[in-house]
Amino acid sequence: MSLESRRGDRDTYPPRGAHYDEPVTTSSVPVVLRHGTAIADPLSVVLGFLRAYGRLGAGDPAEPAAFGEPDLRLANRGGARISAAQIAAILERRAAIEDALRGIAPDVSLAGAADSVPWRELRKLFDAFAGIRGVGFAKMTKALHPKRPALIPMLDSIVQAYLRDDELGADAPFGERALGLVRGYQRDLDRNGAAVRAVREELARRGEELTEVRILDLLILSAAARPDRPA
Repeated sequence: MSLESRRGDRDTYPPRGAHYDEPVTTSSVPVVLRHGTAIADPLSVVLGFLRAYGRLGAGDPAEPAAFGEPDLRLANRGGARISAAQIAAILERRAAIEDALRGIAPDVSLAGAADSVPWRELRKLFDAFAGIRGVGFAKMTKALHPKRPALIPMLDSIVQAYLRDDELGADAPFGERALGLVRGYQRDLDRNGAAVRAVREELARRGEELTEVRILDLLILSAAARPDRPA
């Protein structure tokens, strides 16, 4: 079973064995997450996920400006649980989604320069999913992450809980709320930039390609597995 299929919108996560404690690296820059959680050897943690689940990178997005039913089916294979009715409703927004994707370069990164993130276009992309019954941040971002793997984190229930201080509340527009969570995620990437880059570079040396966004995601999941994590 893939990692993504274990982390549906309301699934209990993480599965036993996902946290990896065996020391496999000689040196690592620590990552400091929110709520007092520190990961002394983030590379070991990410390697543990790779051992347990195999390759986890989204790879280069195929047809990066296109969006259709295959993207939603792919998200479902990753545990998004988007219903047939929801797929139909999302596809009615296809023109708006593709228009927004065309405004976002495929390789743009949330870990890049502060002025390189196309926030206006990203808000437009998120707005295209607003008001679809049963489609929240988790389903939307699981469908969009493979299209822009260096930019869009998967905002499932675990990551949303982690970013709870950045939640604008139900009264805020859908796209604005999603953007607020992504901005919070970016702040954590910035704060741990050197450590996450070091992990990415070492993984690349080993033949594994993961974006900084995906690396932080795995570290957040690992922190959620810890029995001593803060409430």
